[in-house]
Amino acid sequence: MTAEPGGPEDRLRRFATIWSRAVFPVTSTSLTRPEFEEQLLPLARRLSEILLAHGFDTDEARQVGAALIDAHSTDPEALTRSLDCVDAYLVLYCGEDGPQDELRMRSSRIQHAMAAGFAQALRERTLAEQEAIAQAALRAQGVVAQALHASEARFRAVFEGAAIGIGIADLEGNVLQVNGALLRMFGGSEQTLRGRKVREWAHPEDAPQTWRLYEELVRGDREHYHVEKAFNRSDGTVLWTNLTVSLLRDADGEPQYQLALMEDTTERRLLNLRLRYEATHDALTGLPNRTLFFERLEKALSAGEGQRFGLCYLDLDGFKTINDSLGHSAGDRLLVEVADRLQSCATAPGEMVARLGGDEFVALTTGPATQREVDDLADRIMNALVTPISIDGRELMVRGSIGIVEGPAGERTPAEVLRSADITMYRAKSAGGNRFELADPEADARAITRHGLTTALPAALDRNEFFIEYQPLVHLGDGSVRGAEALVRWLHPQHGVLGPDRFIPLAEHTGLIVPLGRWVLEESIRQAREWRERYGEHDSAGPLRINVNLSPCQLSHPGLVQDTVDILERTGVAPDALCLEVTESALIGADDDLLKPLRRLAEMGVDIALDDFGTGYSNLANLRRLPVSILKLDRSFTQSMQQFPADPVDLKIVEGIVTLAHSLDLAVTVEGVETGAQAEQLRILGCDTAQGWYYARPGPPERLHELALVDATG
Repeated sequence: MTAEPGGPEDRLRRFATIWSRAVFPVTSTSLTRPEFEEQLLPLARRLSEILLAHGFDTDEARQVGAALIDAHSTDPEALTRSLDCVDAYLVLYCGEDGPQDELRMRSSRIQHAMAAGFAQALRERTLAEQEAIAQAALRAQGVVAQALHASEARFRAVFEGAAIGIGIADLEGNVLQVNGALLRMFGGSEQTLRGRKVREWAHPEDAPQTWRLYEELVRGDREHYHVEKAFNRSDGTVLWTNLTVSLLRDADGEPQYQLALMEDTTERRLLNLRLRYEATHDALTGLPNRTLFFERLEKALSAGEGQRFGLCYLDLDGFKTINDSLGHSAGDRLLVEVADRLQSCATAPGEMVARLGGDEFVALTTGPATQREVDDLADRIMNALVTPISIDGRELMVRGSIGIVEGPAGERTPAEVLRSADITMYRAKSAGGNRFELADPEADARAITRHGLTTALPAALDRNEFFIEYQPLVHLGDGSVRGAEALVRWLHPQHGVLGPDRFIPLAEHTGLIVPLGRWVLEESIRQAREWRERYGEHDSAGPLRINVNLSPCQLSHPGLVQDTVDILERTGVAPDALCLEVTESALIGADDDLLKPLRRLAEMGVDIALDDFGTGYSNLANLRRLPVSILKLDRSFTQSMQQFPADPVDLKIVEGIVTLAHSLDLAVTVEGVETGAQAEQLRILGCDTAQGWYYARPGPPERLHELALVDATG
């Protein structure tokens, strides 16, 4: 099947190519590199499916790790390179459309499971080889037994020539004979070993069932048993073995001796421990990584009744600036120093520190009284960061933002706890940083809702979930309807109708405001054309006009002028039917490049209104250079006019603004008019038009039809 360039299959193949190039040099195979890549491609596809699956299947990921052994990638370096590829490229090539934090978290769990599967498969492969040896040795048992009865010479040949350690003891546990391989394992003399009792080889790490199985064997209730067992050598080191002990019977079938077969597994055990350490610890700082942290957190959350946990989620403030200015090498040294300081903060029982990635760290404390302990831990972390860190002769001040989650075990999952801590940490960062905040379920819910709305925005536009309501603009002099302001709404499937304050900032942040704004502009102008066709010039003031809000992002978008021209021409509406509203704050300090699109639109005949005037603290002298024809006075100036008598200071301010605007040939529109007394006072002060609930709330276009019809018929 030919993969579409840039499509999922193409990205999957690129991931398989990177993986094969990394692992092929350390793989013992007769295949060529391209042939090896084809062998890895199904494994890459399985990893992609695991990453994107609705539920996480640990066994699937373990099978991928085990499949590396089947592909003859048995060198530990092959696992290390595979985990590096999964960490760096799996989410990049196979999960670019999903939630990155969740996919990164799942990628870490995949790596851990792959490492476990690799180690298990390597162990099983080795055990299979051992079993072959053991089978040969077991077959030799019969020969040994016969040799004891028939020929000491033949027994000695088998006994001494075996590649595995062999020892014979009586049923009281007295060691009778050992072969050379066993002597080499223990590093002692034959006299030293033959003088010992089997029971003297007990070790603190013996499995609970080890000596129970031994007792069953010497009683004759068991023929053999197999365990993994540690022995102390005479030099103080530990010997790890795969131990098989069998019962030897005499010619009459009575138990007589016990035969021990040992294989030295010390190096393989150390390799497994190293693989485990590398899979669960951060390579840069040596701290536990995300995988090990989640294991500990899951254990803490599943503790018994009365147990609690406390978690501090730390993100360094301004770390990107350090990386960008001093380089990644300096950033890495900074992270190592921070990790050392954090490690010194978590020394009490039940405390640990881990690095999740980048400049994000977590500290965990557990026990019955974590309410106070987690606050103390956060204080220690903040104090540990106070002292500057010296990097390349520079004293760097390091600060951090911490989100704290504390609570009883058993109520939340690790993912839920970490999500709450992450949200809380960003709340601390938004408050200025260098501080810690406690988790707030209501704030978490709002943040989760914001995230859900953000991810749903693109599809909402495609599904036509947005609609527009119109609020009339009324002339204060004669009460005629002069037009309407277009106000976009979102009919969300779960949350119902959402006002612009709930989603416009999210659209600004994601860049969706540009296509959404273009849709609002086109729909509003189309509605304006319908109004003009239906009513024409319904009074001496001329045809109805539509006001459309422009966001700062739209204002700086290079396609603003051309989009507006295209929509006007396509709908056949004259430019004077359109008024674009721009907030005062968006034009504070605006240079000529930012104002140029507005000037071009104004020259075409489009009215430009300065919205929320009076809230941006702008220099009034700037009004002379702005291409605006209308000031929309913010409602905060006129709220006091709802009561009688009105605040004389507010009256003077509004009167001054109106006088200034009219002297500059600017019309004045007032927002938020809610009472007749307020409307009358604004008319006396000279305001031109108004909008607010006194006239009509925002509604469907048919409501404006009715108002305009009443106005036209008197």
